Amino acid sequence: MIYLTRRSFTLGALASSPLLAACGNGVGSNNAQRIDARVATTLDYLYENYPSTRDLAEKSTGMLIMPLMTEAGFGIGGAYGRGALQIDGMTVDYYSATKGSFGLQIGAQQFAHVLFFMTDAALARFRRSSGWAAGADIRYVFNDTGDGLRAETTTATSPVVAVIFGQAGALAGISLEGMKYNRIIP
Repeated sequence: MIYLTRRSFTLGALASSPLLAACGNGVGSNNAQRIDARVATTLDYLYENYPSTRDLAEKSTGMLIMPLMTEAGFGIGGAYGRGALQIDGMTVDYYSATKGSFGLQIGAQQFAHVLFFMTDAALARFRRSSGWAAGADIRYVFNDTGDGLRAETTTATSPVVAVIFGQAGALAGISLEGMKYNRIIP
């Protein structure tokens, strides 16, 4: 009998997806300066195009900025990207994010996302974990539909708020559920 763990599934999905290797998302590059530059550009874009996110940033205790996530799938899929955790505007740690999926899917896309930690407890849980998995506790506040972002007051009080933006490509739907974040040393 063959047992398939989440880790082996994710690694297999990433290895079997040749589209991920050609997308320029920093795979194979642990360069902290490159990650920092992408984080700064991503935040500039976010604040310029969606000004209401500045309020979330000011209220948050920390933000995980993932400037470029690449997701691809053909039956089996995966996603990968690197980013930085900022507290009070300063980078304190670097993280990678991976996700594996299986099902009816075909295509590839890239997107950016920011996790806003709205409570000290949520940020502490994230930083203490050896591999934090995004789940149902994340509230998706915004949809990038081209006509602007808006926050709902009920979701702005959630412990973790996710903003997904800058989608490019052809793969239906984006969810961070099942995404696993691990601290890296650039």
